[in-house]
Amino acid sequence: MTTKRLGLIMNGVTGRMGLNQHLIRSIVAIREQGGVQLSNGDRIMPDPILVGRDAEKVGALAKRYNIERHTTDLDRALADEGDTVFFDAATTQARPSLLTKAINAGKHVYCEKPIATNLEEAVAVVKLANAKGLKHGTVQDKLFLPGLKKLAFLRDSGFFGRMLSVRGEFGYWVFEGGWQEAQRPSWNYRAEDGGGIILDMVCHWRYVLDNLFGEVESVVCIGTTDIPERYDEKGKKYQATADDSAYATFRLKGGVIAHINMSWVTRVYRDDLVTFQVDGTHGSAVAGLTDCVIQARQATPRPVWNPDEKRMHDFYADWQKLPENVVYDNGFKEQWEMFIRHVCEDAPYKYTLLEGAKGVQLAECALKSWKERRWIDVAPIVV
Repeated sequence: MTTKRLGLIMNGVTGRMGLNQHLIRSIVAIREQGGVQLSNGDRIMPDPILVGRDAEKVGALAKRYNIERHTTDLDRALADEGDTVFFDAATTQARPSLLTKAINAGKHVYCEKPIATNLEEAVAVVKLANAKGLKHGTVQDKLFLPGLKKLAFLRDSGFFGRMLSVRGEFGYWVFEGGWQEAQRPSWNYRAEDGGGIILDMVCHWRYVLDNLFGEVESVVCIGTTDIPERYDEKGKKYQATADDSAYATFRLKGGVIAHINMSWVTRVYRDDLVTFQVDGTHGSAVAGLTDCVIQARQATPRPVWNPDEKRMHDFYADWQKLPENVVYDNGFKEQWEMFIRHVCEDAPYKYTLLEGAKGVQLAECALKSWKERRWIDVAPIVV
């Protein structure tokens, strides 16, 4: 048993997701645990080089997390044959060109979603990576949430019977940036910079729906820009040109209907920032990020509609919480380990750039539905 080095170029780690989920909770955590173990007992130790435009910021991160290498010169990093994997968590608009550059440099690529702002660019990157014979992957983090893993367990056990519907609620209030600092970067609210909740979140719903409830066959969607003016990171007022809330209904293969509300302008009155209720003939479940509650048909109460009397029944008490029988690792870290095994020992891996392209496709279909005020069918992607 030996420990082998894996040279890893990490671009965009000064941003919120790149720093917290990919650097700290994934790569740093993997290094601290002694690397990723392969099936033959060998270990792979990631050796990252941090890439960013701000030399001071990226250097401070490297020092804080005991990472020896950092640079502002991406081209030079890509030219180093000792680094074989390129990761990107920077802006969506720049991603296709960065992935293309990395693939042409012979690097395996792994990236955040969306992988592009439009399907044409997304498919071009998939085709290029396949033509070069390189490994590729995209983040599908919601599938690894404990709450959604519990939904998958219930589905596989037959708990739902025949699944009928899925209702998702996602969102929270993002401050406008004037009287309180915004929790999201300002580019999220500018369409010209790749912003918008439909592009950002429908990519997530594609892989969640496809993998848990049935492949998406068609969509109808409406979006809105509810807050027309916001303040950027420097306190300057700007026009919000991208959608900040949307409401979408999906028809899935097998007959399940899914409806998901998504909003950055809603105040939370539910158990979590995202919840999914799944109803089936034999039982229902509601899952958030971590917890999941169930109600079997045998335990279903008999509600009677009577608006003339105050409701006294506690419907929440009719639900049973699933026990914590499994300890779940950080989902981003788990995906990194899967991708590293895929690169280093050709382990099976399904979350390729093609899956990322499917997310971009569904977002594009949703935007088209909004514009044309109609249902849009989702065609197979040909690569």
